[in-house]
Amino acid sequence: MQKSISFLAVSCFYSLVLLNSNAVASEKPQVLMGEKTVTLEGKLPKVAEIAPGFKVVDEQFTPVTLSDFKGKTVLISAVPSLDTGVCALQTKRFNSEVSHFSDDVVMLTISTDLPFAQKRFCKVENVDKIKVLSDSVWRDFGEKYGLLIENYGLLARAIFIIDAEGKLQYQELVPNITEHPNYDAALEALKTIQNQQ
Repeated sequence: MQKSISFLAVSCFYSLVLLNSNAVASEKPQVLMGEKTVTLEGKLPKVAEIAPGFKVVDEQFTPVTLSDFKGKTVLISAVPSLDTGVCALQTKRFNSEVSHFSDDVVMLTISTDLPFAQKRFCKVENVDKIKVLSDSVWRDFGEKYGLLIENYGLLARAIFIIDAEGKLQYQELVPNITEHPNYDAALEALKTIQNQQ
């Protein structure tokens, strides 16, 4: 009888541990990839707080950090892969929009594509105004901005706008990575943030 009670107590304990760990796991952000739900690593940064610093690389594998754009308003367009239709269109859209803003505004596209692939894409698609950067080396941006898709190594689709003081002022995590972000809302927010500087 005592052994049965002890076994029951141990079983209950492990059940509670499993339930608790499942609850913690389910608190991770999730988005859709088509019809499949995927889990994101990390947490999205909070609006109105200082944006997390990060390190990525350019087409020459030269490190680029957020602090390289200190004093500028930065729009970050995060995409899963430039080799997909929506990501290509998103990057080309912001490449065409950046010229409508002053030199105090920088637009970045960040993906986990290798720099070689990014360079090829930019050449073929005439993407020459927006800075296209790779998170393939350290996954630093994806982890710090809560966008790294577990078991895929890709970034979720998102837009962030950081003001000249380094504060995150706008973010959109697109609920389904196969869909476009809200370009109009992001560009309007960018205009408003720039006018307030």
